[in-house]
Amino acid sequence: MNTRPEEQGNEAIEPKDKLPPPISEADPGVPPPMLDTSFVKRQYLDIPFAHQSNSQKLDIFLPDEGEGPFPIIFVIHGGAWKICDKRDEQLMPMLKGIYRGYAVVSINYRLSHEAIFPAQIFDCKTALRFVKAHANEFRLDKNRVGLWGPSAGGHLAALLATSQGVTALEDFSTGNAQENTQVRAVVIWFGPTYNFLEMDPMLAESGAGPSDHSLPQSPESCLMGEQITLIPDLVWKASPSAYITANVPYFLIQHGRHDPVVPVQQSIKFAAALEEAAGKAKVHLDIFENHVMHADPYFETDENLEKVYAFLDKHLMS
Repeated sequence: MNTRPEEQGNEAIEPKDKLPPPISEADPGVPPPMLDTSFVKRQYLDIPFAHQSNSQKLDIFLPDEGEGPFPIIFVIHGGAWKICDKRDEQLMPMLKGIYRGYAVVSINYRLSHEAIFPAQIFDCKTALRFVKAHANEFRLDKNRVGLWGPSAGGHLAALLATSQGVTALEDFSTGNAQENTQVRAVVIWFGPTYNFLEMDPMLAESGAGPSDHSLPQSPESCLMGEQITLIPDLVWKASPSAYITANVPYFLIQHGRHDPVVPVQQSIKFAAALEEAAGKAKVHLDIFENHVMHADPYFETDENLEKVYAFLDKHLMS
């Protein structure tokens, strides 16, 4: 989101109701509109993947033609773990995958007002196990899965990818325990992937935005169920960086240098940790200059999406 400073001097100041809302992860704003997906000929909507909550549903979109099995783009939406939906407008860049031969699976998960961590990662893994268990039914290739998540969804996608096999982050009571949660590739857009507790010091260092992530009512504190500064050990257990091994999948990480919400250092340090454990070939980091902000339209440009899909094609289409 771009900010626009108030005009100074003799020029008129715009009315407050016309100014952009303040950039604050503690106030993620209004969810984007829902996306009209009627243009997709083959779609399966609101499929329950568990029965603990009405939130535990997913959508499946298939290419218009072909019998499959199709490689899967598995989408985890953003929204500070507290708002947004699997079928809102942030899905559009991922849904373009159906024109490139991908099935797109988009999930909802329990938001922080309903359940605290680790419910969110439980739901993500439960949904992936469900998809793999029902792959034949929906013409999916369960061995070719790529994750894609923006912001909070990027955190959950990264955590799912690095913590494969970590039983403490699985709820097998939700079914399909015979399936694994292995994936081949991960796309992370501007996600808090290193450590929530370092976000405010990082923002203070860069001056890019307000340091409000450690407040009692921040999205991170709401996610964890307590002010994050009081529970550092639990906060680290929610970090994708805590579980990195040499066997992680391939990562494409993209972030704006001047992101005022999620500091770019989160992606830089996460990428460095991946590279140290798994080697340079496993991670590609794009840092965008030129005032590319959080959830900036640049991420969805044809130019950038071509780069994202080239990465996915390389790892999922072979």
